[in-house]
Amino acid sequence: MTTANKIEIINGRLIDPANNIDGQHNLHIENGKICAIDQPPAGFTPDLTIDASNQIVCPGLVDLSVRVREPGQEHKATIESETRAAAKGGITTICCPPDTNPIIDTPAVAEMIHNKSLEIGYARALPIGALTQGLEGNQLSEMVALTKAACPVMSNAYVPLANTLVERRALEYAATFGITVFIRPEDRHLRDNGCIHEGVVCARLGLPGIPEAAESVAVARDLALAAHTGCTIHFHALSTATALEMIRTAQHNGLPITANVAAHQLHLTEDDIDGFNSNCHVIPPLRTKHDMDELRQGLATGVIGAICSDHQPHEPDAKEAPFPSTMPGISALETLLPLTLKLVQDGVLDLATAVARLTSGPAEILGLPLGQLSIGSDADICIFDQEQSWQLSADEMLSAGKNTPFLNQTFTGQVTHTLFQGQVVFQS
Repeated sequence: MTTANKIEIINGRLIDPANNIDGQHNLHIENGKICAIDQPPAGFTPDLTIDASNQIVCPGLVDLSVRVREPGQEHKATIESETRAAAKGGITTICCPPDTNPIIDTPAVAEMIHNKSLEIGYARALPIGALTQGLEGNQLSEMVALTKAACPVMSNAYVPLANTLVERRALEYAATFGITVFIRPEDRHLRDNGCIHEGVVCARLGLPGIPEAAESVAVARDLALAAHTGCTIHFHALSTATALEMIRTAQHNGLPITANVAAHQLHLTEDDIDGFNSNCHVIPPLRTKHDMDELRQGLATGVIGAICSDHQPHEPDAKEAPFPSTMPGISALETLLPLTLKLVQDGVLDLATAVARLTSGPAEILGLPLGQLSIGSDADICIFDQEQSWQLSADEMLSAGKNTPFLNQTFTGQVTHTLFQGQVVFQS
């Protein structure tokens, strides 16, 4: 980390979608806050000057789903290891699902995660509060107390609720207090013991499948309850075209519904599992090329407002077993930005929209003043070289988990600097 009270970032292309800024501007930082754009304040003498010529300067990225594995599974990763990896990826805010051990269902656990991340100082970790006590799906948690303890939203992670009545009560309670609920839509009965998309690859490999309907049936149920309760629902990690179309219709009809997609779902399909590649074992599973193309289109039109990493680091042993017995998930913090930039290269998004899906989009979903470079806001900043090529190698990954299907691939677009609260926490 580099300590400096006054910093200027000059000659870069500043992209700040929240404030409709896209052009060459200089940025001035004092006491950890953005203090001026273009002309510095009177008497401003920088302690550090960063020349961002031929680079993009944007708000620090906001990632809606990052498992840091602490507390409870420090053999996989820690808050320190994963916030360091986040900083390398230009990410300054991460949201941690509640399925830690202990569960994030008390203010004490929530505050521990949040405060420890700030003490370490690479990125802020925002805990997602448990929707039900112990994530057991029966008794509602103390949601209001959790929101006061740094939890911006609630979720039951990947653990199903006991029944639709519990979900109704949870959404009614959340709606009363204006709390957004994150849902990973999945019908557990239709999922059964499946591990990959139910389709041609599933049949060829002889693996148990998860049908598309496992997601779409759940989305239909959740949309009906959203309409009934008035609760703001955010659908996490969409994977199917059918569910996307249902959400598009619900948004058109005025329901307060948002959605995100994991970056790997925009680049991988069921075909990538050929050869039983356990690094492609993810939940929700990789779907068809049609699904991938439709998710890309949904992202471009804004039906999907954010791209997340859905980061799930594992120790090597977790991926070394017969495919159905391996642990699902990808170590994805360090590939979030380059995979998003690849969408720009593929003509799916323009650069400003891509930046928006990683900054202002997720911040709006959280309802927090993040992902922007407004005067007076925290100086959380990502600077990257859009043209710089690099190769993802396990030796250079900062995440404790090296479980990614993108190992040894060449990417274009590399972070050169990350600033968190006005301090340089990563520099390439």
